[in-house]
Parts: sequence; C-alpha cells; structure tokens
Amino acid sequence: MASSFGATSTTDDVLQGIDLSGKRVLVTGVSAGLGIETARALVAHGADVVGAARDLAKAKRATSHVPAEAGKGGSFQLVELDLASLKSVRACAAALIAQGLPFDVVIANAGVMRTPFGHTEDGFETQFGTNHLGHFVFVNRIASLIAPGGRFVSVSSAGHRYSDVDLDDPGFERTPYDPMIAYGRSKTANILFAVEFDRRHKAQGVRATALHPGGIMTELGRHMQPGEIDALLAQVNAQQAAAGKPPYQLKTIQQGAATSVWAGFVGPADDVGGRYCENCHVSDVTEGPITAASEGVRPYALNAEHAKALWAKSEEMVGERF
Repeated sequence: MASSFGATSTTDDVLQGIDLSGKRVLVTGVSAGLGIETARALVAHGADVVGAARDLAKAKRATSHVPAEAGKGGSFQLVELDLASLKSVRACAAALIAQGLPFDVVIANAGVMRTPFGHTEDGFETQFGTNHLGHFVFVNRIASLIAPGGRFVSVSSAGHRYSDVDLDDPGFERTPYDPMIAYGRSKTANILFAVEFDRRHKAQGVRATALHPGGIMTELGRHMQPGEIDALLAQVNAQQAAAGKPPYQLKTIQQGAATSVWAGFVGPADDVGGRYCENCHVSDVTEGPITAASEGVRPYALNAEHAKALWAKSEEMVGERF
C-alpha cells in the first residue's frame, strides 16, 4: 500500500479507505494552499484537526468549507500562530499545553519563500526565522503532546538543493543576500530539524520526517517576479526535451498535499523516520545533477552530525534549550 502512490496521487487517493476517527492532528499554515487541503482531507476522513495560522480572519474564510466536509466525527478548529514572532509561538504552545490534549501527528506546513531581505520580530532573517526557528521553538514546546506512535512531519522543499545551512552566518550579516539561497537554507534546516527530532524521540515511539510537496502554484510564490515562474518552467522543459522526456507538470494542490498525509499516516514509520520524502515515497540521496523535474535529497540535509549542530545553533539563537 505504501508504495502504490506517486506524483499524481491526491490526498483522497492516499487516504482512501483509511478511517482517522479519534486521531488528532495539528497543521500549521492553514490560511492558504497546501495547509487548507491537508486540513480538509484529514477532517474528511474523520480526524480532529487544529489548524494554526497567523491571520485568523483570513484562515477562517479560507477554511470555511472544511467543517462541512467532516466525516465520521471529524472536527476543525483554528488557533493563532505567527511563526515570525517567538512571543506568538510561545503563547500558542502554552495554550495547547494547558489544554493538555495529545496529537497523533503534527504537520509543520507553514512557510514563506524568496522574501526580500528582512527580519522577524526577534531579529532573525525572515526565511530562516519563520520557516525554521519559529517551527523549531513551537514543535519542541509541544513535543510532549505528541502521543507514542505519533509523528512530526516537516514540510521542506526541493529548494533545499540551493543551499546548505550556514551556521556561521545564518542572518546574512557577512554574506550577500540572495532570496533563493536564503530559502534553500531554511528548507535544508527543515529537513535537519526532522532528522535530529527523530533521533531524540524515536525511543519514545515518536518519529519525524521531512518532505517536498512538489511544484505547485500557491500563495507561497507571491514574492516571485512576474513571468519568473514561466521562465523557470521553460528552462526545465528545455532540459526535459533535451533528455527526451515529456514536459514537466506542476501538481494540483490536492496532489501537492498528498505527501504530507502519506508521510503522516501511510508510510511505514521505520521507512520515513529521519528521512526525506517526495511523491509519496522515501527519496534517494544523491550528489549528482538534479533538475526541477527529478527527485533526490542532498546528503548534507540528512547528515546526523550536521543536524545536531543546527539544533545547538538554533537553541543558542532562540535562547532556549530543548
């Protein structure tokens, strides 16, 4: 079953025949794109979903259809979480801890991409601070709520291939800022966080994995210049044509969210734990050339010692040990 899905599988394909009644799931970033679809699919299959978003009014509008699709007792509620503010992160985590209800799966889906140079409320470079450090503090603070047998799913990206993390200059204080390099660093950090979280928690029966959802048109690309996506697709398809392969197809949102629910509920825990997934399976490690249309995870993103070093640096940056 776990190996019968691929790039064109949808959330409902992956969850077909699966009853999630009684399962409790937290999904960040439910005000747009993949987060909305992830929440919808889980609720439709009976899960109780807590959706986190920075803008609750926007999230409420965006997810207005989700409760109506609830199946077999599924439910949906929203909580406020601004990953660019550690004050907000800690407040949201504290409220969930006070509630004391366990989660079977936590899906760190929220993120920003290719933003202009800037800083979070706490002074971190925007993409590293939001995509990595916000989730790092939030997930670690609620880690005790993840039930034995549960999972932490970190939504990364093939964008990790653009850059390894830079632990000496995470804020681009000495490095010229490049929005795609900054995005790549943050997405590599998402994978490394999952690797180390998995190492620390697997003895208690909690596993962690990271994934690439695929190329999808969502709000995530709002900072890209007009025509930039079309130019990238043209470049990719030229490479495809030269290799005698068919044109690259962007995924639908339903296909893009499929790997998140597959990694959370379908893929065997020992297969996905500490690994990187894409197209509803565990991806291979490769150092060779990778195009946007091909699969593969860079070895630096799964390096265990590298993951430990990032964890220590992250603790130093946020002023908190986990």
